[in-house]
Amino acid sequence: MNTTLTPQQIQIMKDDLTVELTEILMKEKHLTKEDALDVIYTSETFDRLQDSETGFFYQSPGYVYSFLQNELLRAKVS
Repeated sequence: MNTTLTPQQIQIMKDDLTVELTEILMKEKHLTKEDALDVIYTSETFDRLQDSETGFFYQSPGYVYSFLQNELLRAKVS
């Protein structure tokens, strides 16, 4: 049995996680879809998600969101 994911499957997983992170931000932070996507696309967390070497795309939305939350908290403190 071959368990290697194709690049297309990996991209789908990344896209799905991005959608889920957007929905979480909209609900938790009361952001519009556009603002939530802006937060995600400009984050270090998104950069990690896009780097297949990190394996972030294998993680749950809650786990990845915790990184985004920490990043947003650091930004407010700075």
